[in-house]
Amino acid sequence: MATLTIRNVPPRTVKSLKALARRNGHSMEQEVRDLLETSVNERAAVLEQIEAGWATQTRRPRAEEVDGWITTERA
Repeated sequence: MATLTIRNVPPRTVKSLKALARRNGHSMEQEVRDLLETSVNERAAVLEQIEAGWATQTRRPRAEEVDGWITTERA
C-alpha cells in the first residue's frame, strides 16, 4: 500500500477531521482514507454516467458549450 504525506493542512481542517473521526469512531488517518476513497469513487461514478450519456448522443458537445454549462451552473 502507498503512503501519502500531506503538508500545510490548515489547523481548522485538522480540527474538523479529528472531530469527524471521533464521531465515527475512527482514527483521523482512517477517516482521511475513507474520505479519499468516497471522493474518488463518487468522481468515477459521475464520469461513468457522463460517458454513458455521451454514448447516446449523436455528437459530443464542443468545449464552448461545456464552458457555458459550467458558467450557468455556478451563477
